[in-house]
Amino acid sequence: MPKALIGKKIGMTRLFAEKDRHVGAGDKVNMLVNEPVTVLEVGPCFVSQIKTEENDGYNALQLAFGDIKGRSSTMQVIGHDGKAGIAPKRIHREVRVDEAGLGEAELGQEIKVDVFEEIPYVDVIATSKGKGMAGPMKRWGFKGQLATHGVERKHRSPGSVGGRSSNLGTGKPKKGGKKAGQMGNKQVTVRSMEVIAVDKEKNLLLVKGSVPGANQGVVYVREAIRLFKRKVAK
Repeated sequence: MPKALIGKKIGMTRLFAEKDRHVGAGDKVNMLVNEPVTVLEVGPCFVSQIKTEENDGYNALQLAFGDIKGRSSTMQVIGHDGKAGIAPKRIHREVRVDEAGLGEAELGQEIKVDVFEEIPYVDVIATSKGKGMAGPMKRWGFKGQLATHGVERKHRSPGSVGGRSSNLGTGKPKKGGKKAGQMGNKQVTVRSMEVIAVDKEKNLLLVKGSVPGANQGVVYVREAIRLFKRKVAK
C-alpha cells in the first residue's frame, strides 16, 4: 500500500508535548515543549485506477479525493470513477508503487490516514499563495536605488540588466534574470516534516512547522524520500 495521500490544509495551531531535557550530568527534567503544528485533513482516498507495467509501461495507483456533485463534474470523470465503484471525486493523482504494493491494492479501496502511523517524517507538496504581479524588491528582496539627492525617481527599479548580456556579440541579455513578475502560485515541496500526531477518527495529521498555501488548499503528503542528516541520526 502506498505511503501517500491527498488532503487539504486546515490551519495552524500549537501543541504542548512532553520532552526530556538534560540539565546536568545524567539528570533529566520532563518539560512541556510548545510545538507549532499544521493540521492536515488527509484522506480518505480511494483507488480509482491501477496501472501496470504490461499495459501502461509502469506500476502506479491513481488516488481520488474530495466529493463533488455530479452536475459539477464531467461525464468523463463520472465514468472513470464509476468503473472503480466510487462516486465522482474532485482531485486525482498518481502514486508510483512496486509490484508488491500493486498486488495489495484493489479498485475502489479506501485508504485512510492510518498509513502514516509508523512514519516519523513526511514530505508535503502544496501550491503557495498567489500574490499577483510584484516588483523585484518584493519578489526577490532587492535593496533598490539610493533615495538621495541626484537620483532619478526610480528608487524601486531593478537597475541595469545590460551587464548580463552574452559575450557572443548578440547584445541580448541572458535569460532568467530576476525581474518583476508573478509572485507565488507555485508548487512547493517541504521535505522531512516531523509527524507529531495522527487522529484516525477525524483523518487528521499534525506535522511540525508550516505548510505552504492557504487554508482549505489541496496538499499531497507522502513518506519522506530524503531525510536531512540530523534527522537520519535521530
